Amino acid sequence: MTYEEILKRMLNKIPNDVDKREGSIIYDAFAPTAFELAQMYVEIESMLDMAFANTSCGKYLDYRCNEKGIERRKSTKAIRKGVFNIDVPIGSRFGMDSLVYTVIKKLNKESNEYSLECETTGEIGNKSFGTLLPIDYIAGLTQAVLSDVIVPGENEESDEELLKRYDIEVKKTSTSGNANHYCIWSKEVLGVGDAKVFPLANGPGTVKVVVIDSNKKSPSRELIDKTYKHIEEVRPIGAKVTVVGAKEKQIDVTAKVVLANGYNIGKVQQNFINLVDQFLKDIAFELSYISIAKIGNILLNTPGVLDYSELKINNITVNIGLEDEEIPVLGSVILEV
Repeated sequence: MTYEEILKRMLNKIPNDVDKREGSIIYDAFAPTAFELAQMYVEIESMLDMAFANTSCGKYLDYRCNEKGIERRKSTKAIRKGVFNIDVPIGSRFGMDSLVYTVIKKLNKESNEYSLECETTGEIGNKSFGTLLPIDYIAGLTQAVLSDVIVPGENEESDEELLKRYDIEVKKTSTSGNANHYCIWSKEVLGVGDAKVFPLANGPGTVKVVVIDSNKKSPSRELIDKTYKHIEEVRPIGAKVTVVGAKEKQIDVTAKVVLANGYNIGKVQQNFINLVDQFLKDIAFELSYISIAKIGNILLNTPGVLDYSELKINNITVNIGLEDEEIPVLGSVILEV
């Protein structure tokens, strides 16, 4: 229902012996109304899209998901491990790369390892590693290192991620502690990116849950324990539950490439690394192999690459299989011209 179509229909209702040409009184009176009606039809169609989950977005998708008790996940703070040469006070603050990390608890009585919480929410808190600088003076401190990610920080859940959880709730029946239920319970834990459930893994009455963190990597011991504790709190009586982290399988990629004019191999390689890393995260727990054809397609679609040859994954030229509990993690990437 376009402006032109609406205006034409309105003018057709006026007798032909009346001047309906552009610029006439009738035409000028009808034109603004036709424009407003056309806008109204656009808004009606848009609101209809917002009423259905698959075409909705933003707060309207939130409304739809809330009907099923699903809420969009807010951004969370990363919990990191800090290693020091001495005991440091709880509440001490350290800086790195414009971020601030606060000491929240000691991890081990026999060592100077602590949990640190990033004061900024989101995935940005997961990325930095290395030397921390104390914001306040601490006597005797000569070493402060930010190391492992204990619980990954997460960005606010995107529409795509929220819709995926909604689809699981609607399309996959989760009841009475079935496999889907264990998957949902696992993903309710902040920091868990996905889960894979194996009923009867260790015989009758047993369930094995394999989890990965929100970075699509093998989770920390703390995150595994949190997931187990949560499942134990909500599951029905009966099953013996085991929660483990996924096993990481390193994926190394090598190839020779033909570059377009104006591109250098360093920039092209970094772009390719980013694309492959995202691809491997997307297929974690989804596919049982790494397709060399898909990797080749990603390489061809990397800006600056005209062609490639001698593509290898883990030094072979065929697909790489993944075991049930394995996830692919990008290792080394070497592109040559």
